[in-house]
Amino acid sequence: MRDLQRRLASAGFDPAGDAGGRFDDQTETACRAFQAARGLRVDGVCGQQTWAALVEAGYRLGDRLLYRRYPPLRGDDVADLQRRLSTLGFDAGRVDGILGERTEHALADFQRNAGLTVDGICGPTTIQTLDRMGRQAPPQPVAPVREREELRSGPRTLDGRTVAVAESGGLAALVREIERALATTGAMVVVLHHPEGSSQAAAANAAGADVFVGVAVEPDAEGCSTAYFSGHGGASPGGLRLAELLQAAVPNALDVKDGGSRGMTLPVLRETRMPAVWCELGPPSVVVQRGAELAAAVAGVLVQWAAAPCAD
Repeated sequence: MRDLQRRLASAGFDPAGDAGGRFDDQTETACRAFQAARGLRVDGVCGQQTWAALVEAGYRLGDRLLYRRYPPLRGDDVADLQRRLSTLGFDAGRVDGILGERTEHALADFQRNAGLTVDGICGPTTIQTLDRMGRQAPPQPVAPVREREELRSGPRTLDGRTVAVAESGGLAALVREIERALATTGAMVVVLHHPEGSSQAAAANAAGADVFVGVAVEPDAEGCSTAYFSGHGGASPGGLRLAELLQAAVPNALDVKDGGSRGMTLPVLRETRMPAVWCELGPPSVVVQRGAELAAAVAGVLVQWAAAPCAD
């Protein structure tokens, strides 16, 4: 418990007022504030995802050597490296704090261009060079710009494109309805049934999906809300656009409350390599009764998204 409080304080969410080692009101408040700031589910409970995010938040660039390995290194230091490479024009991919293949390649390209030893390892010499060259860099990463341009230069229909449709349990019939509704668009649909977001993301990545839509029923929900990736100061333009389109269509199709869209760092959103959204629906009885209408709305939104996948 003291370690939790120490990490919260180090991340800027000091549970001052609670006795060390006790999870009282101030610690819960600090935990909720940290979860909100990190795009996690805000429940005041330090579960696996919250604890992992706290550990990641404790890393600063230079605390450790950064290189590609399996499982991949994760942390704020990785996000800082991605951001710095991106601002210098090296394509490190999305600033997500996960050191994957694109970040490794961008790091090696930077080392090559800077006249450093090309080993794909970010150590003191590489950081010093990043510091020196970064003084003239633009203030914002280029990853969202790259994603926007890739989307704008891509096809304007779903014909021949791969759509991943996922559910975490209990919605197999709905996902089949969505698959049938997409059949006339020419899309290749990959259906994913798995309770765990990282597994869904890995399957969608392996399938080379162009877009990902996940749906889940929340027993206590009275409406529809949609999440897209946003973290470390950047958001997915394609995911944001798709979330907004879903929120404009799905609540009307179900005749339920509009819970809005928001950026989050759920594993399924953070780890997918394509525009992705996660749509939470309720009440369950309405979702079941209006499955056909919901499937038609989702398919229609995907067609609309393909025609204009990001805001102008």
